[in-house]
Amino acid sequence: MHAPRLPASVQAPAAVVMVRPHRFHPNPETAADNAFQSGACGASAETARIARQARDEFDAAVHRLESAGVTVHRFDDDGRHDTPDAVFPNNWFSTHAGGRVALYPMCSPNRRRERRADIIEWLKRYYRVSDVVDYSGHEPDDRFLEGTGAMVLDQVGRLAWVARSRRADPVLLERFCAQFGYEPVLFDTADADGRPVYHTNVLMCIATDFVLVGADLIASPGQRAEVLRRLHDSGRDIITLSEAQIREFAGNALELSTREGGRRLALSARAAAALTPAQRQRIERSAPLLPLAVPTIERAGGSVRCMLAGIHLAPRPSGA
Repeated sequence: MHAPRLPASVQAPAAVVMVRPHRFHPNPETAADNAFQSGACGASAETARIARQARDEFDAAVHRLESAGVTVHRFDDDGRHDTPDAVFPNNWFSTHAGGRVALYPMCSPNRRRERRADIIEWLKRYYRVSDVVDYSGHEPDDRFLEGTGAMVLDQVGRLAWVARSRRADPVLLERFCAQFGYEPVLFDTADADGRPVYHTNVLMCIATDFVLVGADLIASPGQRAEVLRRLHDSGRDIITLSEAQIREFAGNALELSTREGGRRLALSARAAAALTPAQRQRIERSAPLLPLAVPTIERAGGSVRCMLAGIHLAPRPSGA
């Protein structure tokens, strides 16, 4: 089957959806395969304190993004359900040029409650949405594809880069790629302890002019060489990150467009501090860094890129 021809999209979205957390805490349901997670909470007083800190970090991040010229559509987690990872909406939906939206099946049961019809209806009201493709019905069959956590999408080259894991079912990946017009590129990963990386977006970031990639975590030398070759063929500057830098979330970044027409690379303050001066210089030729301080949120095993659901839809005219 040939992938459909779809409208081209810019790599760096100018608007994002973010979800303000109310009951944030490291999620015990995701700890088994997320080596980036840093422990559970203890007493209820500690849980409440961590939740407050996460909200404060979120609010400061939104302010910095908006001040930099990025449009942020902020929604509040209602706090009525057990949704400790609600601050990471990029896993349950993605948007695509031509008016298409995808909803994804989530591995952890409490993460399935993050999917919200009100956010999708809001998108339909303010952006041109022609089609919503819902893959969540595959959850009872233990088939999962956790959005732009499991897939790092090259919007220009139409490639879906995917590290194999329980959260990236290959059959669903093929189906998504056939329906949305991407070519899947799968590879195996392993950290120093031999564990696969749980989400591709912690070790790879595709930007307009450069790529950040933790190539050393690609387990097979042959696959590593092929991945680097294909990245090189994209014409982007390949900036390789060490495993230590990946553990500091240096790969968990998202390039964003600003209202003024520039580009910024959103990443955490911890991630930015892990970059070498030479790496920073190469990145900032194209997209100055926009570091956001989210150390509490990072305890859950995700960072800034996970907090940002990019909008690749055309806005509706005012008053439409």
